[in-house]
Amino acid sequence: MKAIVCEEFAPVEQLKYIDVPDPVAIKGHVVVNVTACGVNFPDGLLVQGLYQMKPPFPFVPGNEVAGVISEIGEGVSHLRVGMRVIAMCMLGGYAEKVLCPISHIMPIPDEIPDEEAAALVTAHATAHHALKQRAQIKPGETLLVTGAAGGTGLAAVQIGKEMGATVIAVCSTQEKLDMAKANGADILINYTETDLKTAVKEVTDGKGVDVVYECVGGDTFHACSRSMAWNGRLLVVGFAGGTIPEFPVNLALVKGYSVMGVFWGSFTLHQPKDFADNMKELLLWYVQGKVKVVVDEVVPLENAKDALNKVMNREVKGKMTLRP
Repeated sequence: MKAIVCEEFAPVEQLKYIDVPDPVAIKGHVVVNVTACGVNFPDGLLVQGLYQMKPPFPFVPGNEVAGVISEIGEGVSHLRVGMRVIAMCMLGGYAEKVLCPISHIMPIPDEIPDEEAAALVTAHATAHHALKQRAQIKPGETLLVTGAAGGTGLAAVQIGKEMGATVIAVCSTQEKLDMAKANGADILINYTETDLKTAVKEVTDGKGVDVVYECVGGDTFHACSRSMAWNGRLLVVGFAGGTIPEFPVNLALVKGYSVMGVFWGSFTLHQPKDFADNMKELLLWYVQGKVKVVVDEVVPLENAKDALNKVMNREVKGKMTLRP
């Protein structure tokens, strides 16, 4: 089969599109013929050696796919060959086939196309976990989302609205803000045209923000850290801007708010029941039209380097997916 292979930590351009052995089903696992694969910012960090996880070489990146089960391993009774599924594979997704444990397989409702199903897990599941388990956001609270037109940003906007929050979208262009508004944002801030801290103070009448979903880092993080309400929760989701900020802890002390890390991969391992319940709720919301994956572009698997560069350069509105 064909796959995108990382042979050493290096720039995205050094990834290879080559033939690799087909996976074989083992006990408690299934083989999925991949029909679509989600592209995520951490994938680009991973292949450069900049992510928390550093797999042994060679490896195939990609942690979320949609596809059809083609082979079933020993001890698998509730799944069948030919079933459409979402596979949360952690690695191996940028390929024509992937081996995945049955604990990370979910049937796809008929209403969800493959390209959307493949891009649903990482962005929406991260935002869902962040707002539900970490922030425990309540109806009527304010939620500020940075990078609000990206895949996980749009997911946070949609889910925040579904959970009853007033959503403030922060983006770098009017086009991106329009996208966030179309997905439910109530208040729009273009941080390239106005001082973010001043704008937040104005739109919250000086109170500050109850919850910040922060996935940009750098100066954006610092502005948010000074814009929190009493008992606020500052969610550290990622650093798409490229700079990991240092946090002055006296701000949390003086302003009485919490800084919370959000690492969805660890959540799935440490709280598997909560993870399963979250996915059931997410899929129900999707079928009900309350959340939706916005797919910016679908590109051939062989062009994965181009897709990753677009994601890393923050040129994508919504999600990118690969098609083998």
